[in-house]
Amino acid sequence: MSNDGNNPSLNGYRVLVCVCGGIASYKVASVVSALVQRGVHTTVAMTEAAQRFITPLTFEALSGRAVMTSVWQDSEEHDPQHLRLTEDADLVIVAPATANTIGKLNAGLGDDVVSTLLLAKNSPVLLVPAMNTRMWDNPIVQRNLAALGEHGYETMQPGEGWLACRTIGKGRMPEPADIVARAAEMMLAHPPKHVDAK
Repeated sequence: MSNDGNNPSLNGYRVLVCVCGGIASYKVASVVSALVQRGVHTTVAMTEAAQRFITPLTFEALSGRAVMTSVWQDSEEHDPQHLRLTEDADLVIVAPATANTIGKLNAGLGDDVVSTLLLAKNSPVLLVPAMNTRMWDNPIVQRNLAALGEHGYETMQPGEGWLACRTIGKGRMPEPADIVARAAEMMLAHPPKHVDAK
């Protein structure tokens, strides 16, 4: 783990990474790997749609921890809703943050493990949107993001470029290194809730 000024150790911090259904979900594997290498206790939760793009096993191998895929999943804490994860997390990252998840968050809906965990958040949340340009530009999506911003959610702006829908425009998920850098800034703004990450 690096302790230099460019990549200070994040040992002791805990992050919950919520992966939603989008082709950009494959990039989140690099985010999780980088966080773990920086000393972050990283747990992943996935929507059902996300599991169609990348398997929970990938994130389990990278994080060394069980991946949450259902509110009914057994856990060591015997908490059927896994809300302990949101109590312990220093930061929640939602990537890719889809228009669907953004809309559910703003409406206060919790109908899967990711939306349920987000409703019970007890830490800053970093939304990392990725979607088709027309979806990103939709006034409803922008209104939802603005409303979430008023409630303390932070949003990384998507990049411009070639999209999976074979068009060029705004909607690309930021690169993993940029996501990790922003996450590190948000974490280091406060001391970790826990003294160890093991």
